[in-house]
Amino acid sequence: MLAINYGVRYSFGIFLKPMAEEYGWSRSIISLGASFNMLVYSFCSIFVGKMVDRVPPGRIITTGALIVSLSLFLTAFVQNPLTFYLTYGLLCGIGSAGLGVVVCNSSVAKWFHKSRGTAVGLAAMGISGGTMALTPLAGYIVKIYGWKTGFLSLGVMSFLIGVVLSRVFFRKTVPEAYGLYPDGEQKAWDTLEEKENGHPGQLSRRVVIKNPQFWIMSVSFGLSYLAIMSVFIHQVPYALDHGITKVAAASSLAAVSISAFFGQFFFGWLSDRIRDSKYAAALGFFIMSFGMYLLLNMKSLEMLYFFAIVFGFGYGCLAPITPILLAERFGRHALGAVYGLVTFFIGIGGSIGPFLAGYMYDHFGSYGHVWLFNIVILICVTTAILSLKPKKSL
Repeated sequence: MLAINYGVRYSFGIFLKPMAEEYGWSRSIISLGASFNMLVYSFCSIFVGKMVDRVPPGRIITTGALIVSLSLFLTAFVQNPLTFYLTYGLLCGIGSAGLGVVVCNSSVAKWFHKSRGTAVGLAAMGISGGTMALTPLAGYIVKIYGWKTGFLSLGVMSFLIGVVLSRVFFRKTVPEAYGLYPDGEQKAWDTLEEKENGHPGQLSRRVVIKNPQFWIMSVSFGLSYLAIMSVFIHQVPYALDHGITKVAAASSLAAVSISAFFGQFFFGWLSDRIRDSKYAAALGFFIMSFGMYLLLNMKSLEMLYFFAIVFGFGYGCLAPITPILLAERFGRHALGAVYGLVTFFIGIGGSIGPFLAGYMYDHFGSYGHVWLFNIVILICVTTAILSLKPKKSL
């Protein structure tokens, strides 16, 4: 599910140039559709997160897949920016929230205690796997058959994979609904036990937003995505400014995804083997800050790839660690609602990052100040995550 969702959304850049050439729209006009998509996605995650704690995830995912399929089909026939914003920005953003990490990772996390990190890490690998698989496929389709056929093809894939998988595998919310126990245990770790460890079965939003732990994580993840998205959008032009070819610069993005693919499993696996997953999160953020230092001092193609491998591996911590940290602090039965709220802040940070980086580049004439700013942000985030109170003994 994550592979098809993020593979579709992260392949958007492939459609940018051919749409601009056919309609004569500026790239900023088209890019605004992607920013709008992310803002809608993060806002809708608040409501989707609340639903996933109460509604079988299959219903949410099926609805999301249908909406995404419809939006991609309609996007293939847009004739002006407004309809593009409505189809890809608004409609696809709404549907993607039903297929995103809040639903999928929360659903996986609810089935595990001891092996939660490994399970979520394996699921999160779909994000990078989908990007690696669908980006070149979409590029091939657009090159041979055109961008409209590209959107139609992605719409068909979203429908077939999203609807079939959700109807077969995502029928109920928690293993207890099937008469099963997390991790395949013979003894239930039920809501009562979570209450005894300070995790009530359901949490109101008012209780959550009054918790300092929630704000530390929300601001930390939001700031981290501010830095991450600024890198994803401006990494290639930065490399081009240093005389690196277009193909080599673009392939460095693929290197980030490949490295993140392994990082997603590693950090999930690591969180199962240390006493508090906040240390795994802090390690990931610190590795990203070191990657930013390498990018700041990049002088050659080899250095660019070294940055991509290091930064991508650290970036891989985010998808698995976010729900794990939240489950440890708020309990698995309230995970969806809390995760949805945190995702809203992630979306805000992610949408600000590219614009802020572009503004700083226009003001200073280089990306040096942007990368320094990102280093400071990531070091601060590392420190903030380490300041979280220890998780309660499970």
